[in-house]
Amino acid sequence: MIDNPMDAHQYALQANGSFALPDACFKIKALMENEDSSIEDFANVISVDPSMTSRLLQIANSAIYSFPGEISTISRAITIIGTQAIYNMMLVDVAATAFKHFSNQAIDLKRFWRMSIFCGLATKNLAIKAGIRDIERLFVAGLLQNFGELIVAKISPEIAQQCERYSAEQLPWVLQKQALGFTYTDISAELLKIWQIPEKIILPIRHFNEAKTIQINKDVKVLYLASRLALVDSHPETFNYDDSVDESLCANLNISRDDLAQAIEFAAEEAENILTIMNGGLFSK
Repeated sequence: MIDNPMDAHQYALQANGSFALPDACFKIKALMENEDSSIEDFANVISVDPSMTSRLLQIANSAIYSFPGEISTISRAITIIGTQAIYNMMLVDVAATAFKHFSNQAIDLKRFWRMSIFCGLATKNLAIKAGIRDIERLFVAGLLQNFGELIVAKISPEIAQQCERYSAEQLPWVLQKQALGFTYTDISAELLKIWQIPEKIILPIRHFNEAKTIQINKDVKVLYLASRLALVDSHPETFNYDDSVDESLCANLNISRDDLAQAIEFAAEEAENILTIMNGGLFSK
């Protein structure tokens, strides 16, 4: 029985009240919408914050983008990977800060981190296999899709603890729906909308749990598959790939079993590296 007076939007509003998107993100978004903006304009906004500059360069040189040679300046990063990728990397940086802000003892934080990073990396890899362009935004979508869990853990820890008791018989999103009346991803989508994150990042988050029942774009299906792979990665003793992965979706995306295996291997190998970059080594092995 649902005994929760708050809806997904109200959770998102409370989260935004205590952790707002930095002004730099809005400035970068405004520059992206202005055709007269120069690379120097973007670099000037980012370089004001030495911490953000350092972190963005770390991420630009990480396995997320896999560029040959070192990217040593923000201007070079923008020239090579484009303004959209820089904006997406800023969102990754924001996620790292927000994750720390909302962290508490109500949920298994290491599990949350691992699943989020794994999902982002697997989403990116599967997007390549499915022939999707602009894959960086799908890494961001995979990373942020379950952000609502942290928000609930902060605001309603007893509900978060209840939702933590999922199993093969009672899947996470089913338990969330029973306890809240909606899922963590619904909260994530509402918060990203408040933050004015581009709709193409929000759309797969908002709809991916419906991937099997509605006709919708490849982004949704790829994120759906990646989230299931992340669940198995974090709980191999409870879930398995054969039961968790929908073969009809794979066929629809032209993703083979070998492709899935490669996505799993890529995400598993790189997850700890990305965690170290984003979280200052807190959860590194």
